[in-house]
Amino acid sequence: MSETNAYAAAGVDVEAGNLAVQKMSAAVKSTYNDHVLAGLGGFGAAFALGTGYTDPVLISGADGVGTKLLLAIAANKHDTIGQDLVAMTMNDILAQGAKPLFLLDYLAVDKMRPEVVAEIVGGVAAACKEIGAALIGGESAELPGLYAKNHYDLASFGVGIAEREDILTGDRVQTGDVLIGLASSGIHSNGYSLVRHVLKIDDGSGFTQLAPTLQAALLEPTKLYGAQVTPLLDAKLVEGIAHITGGGFLENLPRAYGDDLAAELNWGSWPVLPIFDVLQSAGQLSLHDMLLTFNNGLGMILMVRPANVETVMSKLGADAYVVGQMTARTAEGVTFTGEAPWQ
Repeated sequence: MSETNAYAAAGVDVEAGNLAVQKMSAAVKSTYNDHVLAGLGGFGAAFALGTGYTDPVLISGADGVGTKLLLAIAANKHDTIGQDLVAMTMNDILAQGAKPLFLLDYLAVDKMRPEVVAEIVGGVAAACKEIGAALIGGESAELPGLYAKNHYDLASFGVGIAEREDILTGDRVQTGDVLIGLASSGIHSNGYSLVRHVLKIDDGSGFTQLAPTLQAALLEPTKLYGAQVTPLLDAKLVEGIAHITGGGFLENLPRAYGDDLAAELNWGSWPVLPIFDVLQSAGQLSLHDMLLTFNNGLGMILMVRPANVETVMSKLGADAYVVGQMTARTAEGVTFTGEAPWQ
């Protein structure tokens, strides 16, 4: 009886999958530390918490990259989309006051292309290594018939750790706390369905016809905030954090404090990046749309006691701005003073 490979005939190339694992293996294992007991290659990953904690709590999160993937696919540029993935998940965990421990990723492709897969996962690994998280496992799936040619999807699940008493909860934030904004690197990974619509690149096909500077701005990877924020958490200088993702200022800021408080932001206290002016103008978007969809130049906002502001600002250095304060809520959970950049 002659040997056949029915699975390959059905469109799944197991050998290509094995080659992809080989190509990504070194990048993945470079993120390991002494806490990783079992990682890539087993049926499950094992991570030891170690000692040094009194009452540890695990903080978990899951996220993806959204339709920004369509632009990476159109550009055939896959080396930074992994940072988007890690940042979207781990910045959320950071906002709870937790330090990153490990991450698992899920990559589904139309066809296994080992070089592309290795490039994508290499970007995930590099971002994990930057924030001190171990990429201890995941799944790569070849799904012919489900994805269009050259298309793929990314998701991740991350875990961090914090002492119970150090978790950032809404009841820690008080009236009078100062808001310190951390600059974003661009759009990050939210609102790309609207981006593609207003720039008339709905299916991604027109992306390469845009000006090179605009292409670069649209693909700029999401900023990782661990290096800036973790030392502040260690020093117990932060009372609350809002990660400005989907939902913009209006939905994300109130997640960080109680219903009796409001965040008052001062227009003009931070630079609004040019890419947001481009999007607003192209789509004639209302101020409400901009506030509900985009980060508008601030990817993370910290709530800090007035007495700690000078210390925090000195530790943060450039790209940090005092942007407002917490007030008693009278109506909306987010308010603004000054002249808005758009009407």
